[in-house]
Amino acid sequence: MKYKKNTLEAVDLLKRLIAVPSPSRDEKGAADVVELFLNEKGYNTHRLGNNVWIFSDGFDENRRTILLDAHLDTVKPVSGWTHDPFTPELTEDGQLFGLGSNDDGGSLVALMQVFFIKNEDANRDFNLIFLASAEEEVSGKNGIEAVLPELPHIDFCVAGEPTGMQPAIAEKGLMVIDGIAHGKAGHAARNEGVNAIYIALKDIDWIQQHRYERQTDLLGPVKQTVTVINAGTQHNVVPDECRFTIDVRSNECYSNKELFDEIDRNTESELKARSFRLNSSRLAADHPFVVGAKELGLTPFGSPTLSNQALMNFPSVKMGPGDSARSHTADEFIYINEIDDAIDIYCKLIK
Repeated sequence: MKYKKNTLEAVDLLKRLIAVPSPSRDEKGAADVVELFLNEKGYNTHRLGNNVWIFSDGFDENRRTILLDAHLDTVKPVSGWTHDPFTPELTEDGQLFGLGSNDDGGSLVALMQVFFIKNEDANRDFNLIFLASAEEEVSGKNGIEAVLPELPHIDFCVAGEPTGMQPAIAEKGLMVIDGIAHGKAGHAARNEGVNAIYIALKDIDWIQQHRYERQTDLLGPVKQTVTVINAGTQHNVVPDECRFTIDVRSNECYSNKELFDEIDRNTESELKARSFRLNSSRLAADHPFVVGAKELGLTPFGSPTLSNQALMNFPSVKMGPGDSARSHTADEFIYINEIDDAIDIYCKLIK
């Protein structure tokens, strides 16, 4: 191990976090564990709800500030676990099993150790903030979105997520739209009424067939998918209403509002976006972090999944130990050497 002492301390904390259930919006136990640990390390912690953060020593607002963010919350355990999801289990080959070990505990404990290492660097000429954030899995408003107004200006953020330590320099946004097609009820046996399902089908066909002109090399085209549909009360009544839901994954060429307006112009149904707040993001290819990552042999890529980056209005990268394919699955795990490697790579890039 390159950072044996730091890695062992990180793994010990990760075990403690696995043992405390922390589903989204109910992360208090995990936040308490992190806060107590940081206090025992001698840091003055700040807390808002279930979000906990610390500042580097000698914080100077005239310097650049880097935010290190990883989330505390997990999804609820799925069926199929053969291990107890809340009992950390370390195998001889270095696999640590437990809910949240991969998403996002590995990133959280690795970034925390990087904060400790860099904070003690006498040559550090920038500020650091470490944040253990809440509600990431549900893009909740009591997570990082609530914390950012409490922080000073941020110049750059590393958002820890399981990417195999490859830098995701672009990320698709998300917009959920609820649609209602309005018809007129009638008896199915007679030629009366206006079938709301048929109106919805025309709109859904447009949603399925439409292709947006602008796309990028990293994120590709905008993707929109109807994922829920519901209509009708009984077989002999022409339905006067059909409800459906659209999942829209935006690229950085369009804001969510632009996409909504285009969908709304081309459909008959009544549409309402749940929010426009989760937009796409992209880090410039010539950003020093990206350049440094390439020099280390890492491969920048575009991510189709959402993270706290969607709520940031400053440059950021998504990057962390583990594999996103293990997230939200039974028998989730992370390798101890992935955490050690992450600490090493983070330290080389954060400078």
